[in-house]
Amino acid sequence: MVHRRLAKLLHKLLLRDDVAIYRQLLICLCLCLGLGLIFIGREQSIHQSQIQKTTGNCGAVNTAIKLPTPVKIAEVVVDSGISRTAPSDEATRLTPLPKNTKATITSTKGDWLRLDYGAWIHRQETRTFISNTSSESFACDIYYRKLEAKTEVIFPLQTPVPISVKQGDRIFTLTLHNTTAKNKIMPINNNPIISRIFWQQEKPKRVKYTFNLKNSQQWGYKLKYDENNLILTLRHSPFTPTFTPISGISGPLSGIKIVLDPGHGGIDSGAKSQDGYLEKDINLIMAKLLQEQLMLRGAMVYLTREDDIQLSLGERVARINSIEPAIALSIHYNHTGTKKISQKRQGIGTYWYHPQSLGLAKFLQQYVVKNLGRPGDGVRWKNLALARPTVAPSVLLELGFLSDMEEVQWIVDSQEQQNLSIVLADSIVEWFSSTR
Repeated sequence: MVHRRLAKLLHKLLLRDDVAIYRQLLICLCLCLGLGLIFIGREQSIHQSQIQKTTGNCGAVNTAIKLPTPVKIAEVVVDSGISRTAPSDEATRLTPLPKNTKATITSTKGDWLRLDYGAWIHRQETRTFISNTSSESFACDIYYRKLEAKTEVIFPLQTPVPISVKQGDRIFTLTLHNTTAKNKIMPINNNPIISRIFWQQEKPKRVKYTFNLKNSQQWGYKLKYDENNLILTLRHSPFTPTFTPISGISGPLSGIKIVLDPGHGGIDSGAKSQDGYLEKDINLIMAKLLQEQLMLRGAMVYLTREDDIQLSLGERVARINSIEPAIALSIHYNHTGTKKISQKRQGIGTYWYHPQSLGLAKFLQQYVVKNLGRPGDGVRWKNLALARPTVAPSVLLELGFLSDMEEVQWIVDSQEQQNLSIVLADSIVEWFSSTR
């Protein structure tokens, strides 16, 4: 309609013979030019919107694959579904499955469900339903956002698929099962921890994303589904430029958050010495002494329990996950469990589960044993709940054997407890210094 009016106006002006025609023609041409620019801008806006919809959320654009025969689907209903290599609580754990993960059930054995990518999961951690659509997905044009103390990488998908994670030296890999990649190369600009991301379609329905990292020490990660978007959170070092010490607190650990977990508690007394000392009590004493020493060095220290109360392993891990500390340490004392060798085994031991915790475990073990002159019981990989948190490097410490009468005298000596707390705090300071 506007274009027709302009055409009529131009026609009338061309028929006139006065001097004002040139001025009016100029005004008319300006109007035409303005309308043209608005039209072009509108077209570009529409085009850009379509691009964002297609590439920014590619998984949502593709329609679900219809199946000729309905299948049974398992959906994870807990925050972290335990997947295993076999239908048994004793089988090796695989990468936990985030809540809302979906996979086709291929077989069952008792209360265990076998998922299409090969893992088993207990029925109680899922809901099952019949579906006529596939639990497969496309992964298109992942993107990232840099936040204050972490980087989030977002994978737009059609459905929440099973995942696997592996860590290595300056490497973090995330595998998406039941997934076909349709990605472009994602440029990384001035990210504090990631230098490069690339992907590989390993099998027709399995794609692996490899993150090259700038530092060998990894500071923890989280994985969750937000509807159909998988969000990988990689935590930055506490010493990145975004790190801000807490005002009024000074010291080498200024502003660094640390969680200490005094093992056992309540009706769970833990190990017991022959003369009646309970592990739960000594754990709490040592945790509070270490908390005091770390706070003197500037750290913000949180205890999973401050009294003689019982906490489940899940509650302790949930507290670590909610606080998101730089490191987490679980305090324990050991016991051989047999009288035959109870007089022969002494020493401090450290336990780790994820590769991001190995460096911390080794450093603390070597430093404490050397500076206290105590026997060492080694650094070991072990599947322990308080070594499994992924949000931060997490280590479980066994600070001596309550089954050894000679070592018990050292364990319960108040002055030796104070010395141990000082050396432990110093070892943590030195480790942080070594990772800057």
